Amino acid sequence: MIIEKAVEVLKIEAQGILDLVDRLDDNFTRMVELILNSGGRVIIGGIGKSGIIGRKIVATLNSTGTRSFFLHPVEAMHGDLGIVSADDIFLALSHSGETDELNILLASIRKIGCPIIAFTGSKASTLAQNSDLIIDVGIKQEACPMGLAPTTSTTALLAMGDALAVVLVNKKHFKVSDFKKIHPGGALGQRLIAKISDIMLTGNNLPKIFIEASIKEAIEVMDQKKLGTVLIINQDNVLAGIFTDGDLRRIIARGKNIYALDLKSVMIKNPKHLSRADAVYDALYLMEKSQITVLPITTADHKLEGILHLHDILGKGDFKFNGNI
Repeated sequence: MIIEKAVEVLKIEAQGILDLVDRLDDNFTRMVELILNSGGRVIIGGIGKSGIIGRKIVATLNSTGTRSFFLHPVEAMHGDLGIVSADDIFLALSHSGETDELNILLASIRKIGCPIIAFTGSKASTLAQNSDLIIDVGIKQEACPMGLAPTTSTTALLAMGDALAVVLVNKKHFKVSDFKKIHPGGALGQRLIAKISDIMLTGNNLPKIFIEASIKEAIEVMDQKKLGTVLIINQDNVLAGIFTDGDLRRIIARGKNIYALDLKSVMIKNPKHLSRADAVYDALYLMEKSQITVLPITTADHKLEGILHLHDILGKGDFKFNGNI
C-alpha cells in the first residue's frame, strides 16, 4: 500500500508537468524576449510554498547567467521595494492568483514601471488581471489526498521555472566556460577549472584492446572496466576507434549476430578526443555538444594516454577529485 500510494503521487505530479506542455503559448516566447531585452534583473515574488519555489528559480537563473533576486512581498511593503527598478521584470508566483500579500504589492510594482509576469493556475484571478503576461501553470489535482497541501501545483511552478531558465541558457549561448566563471567554489567548480590530467583514468583502469581482437574479447573488457566502452588501439598504442555499450545494443536490436562481426567493422573510427592538457570544462562542453559520456585522452600523435568519464567530472562513484581510486 505504501509503494502504491507513492507511485500514485509521482504519476499525478508527472502528469501535472506534462499538462503544461499544451498550455505553452506566445506569452512564454514574449516572456523570454522581455527578459533577454531587459537591462535589469528578474525579481521573483511569492508567499509560502510558492515563495520557496521562487527562491529555487532565482538560484537556477543566477547560476545559469540570468541575474535574479527574490523579493518577499511582506518585506517589500516595509522597505525592500527600493531594490526594484523600472529596468527589472517582476515575476509573481501564485497558483490561486489570490494571495493577498502578493496582490497588494502589484500596484506599487506597477508605479515603479517594471513589467509584471504571472505564473498562476487561474487566468481569471486578481494576479492574472493585473499582469502584463500570464503563464498558465494550472493543474487538474494536487497529489495531496485532501487537496490542501501544495504538491502538484508547486511541482508545476518549479518545472516552468526550469523551462524558463534552460531556454534562456540556449538563447544566451551560455557555455560551460561561463558556468565555470560563476561557480569557482565547490567540488564541481574545482573540477571544471582543473586539467584533464588531474582526473582522467590511466594505466590498468583503461578499457583498451588491440584492433585485432574479437568482439567477444572487446565485450569482456567493457564488462570488466565498467565504463560502458572499450578503446581500440593498434600495436603502436595509437587510438584507432571506440566501441560502446550503446553501439552493442543497436547492433543486437537490428537482429545481427554480434559475434559473427569483425571489431573493425563495428567500431567508431576517429572518435572525439582531447589531450591531457585541456581543461575539464572543455571536456564537459564537448561531451554535451556531442551527447557522449566518455572521451579518450590522447597525445598529439594520437597515442592513447587515458579516458575521461562524465561521472569523473561530476564526482560520482568512487573516483575523487584528488585522482586517487
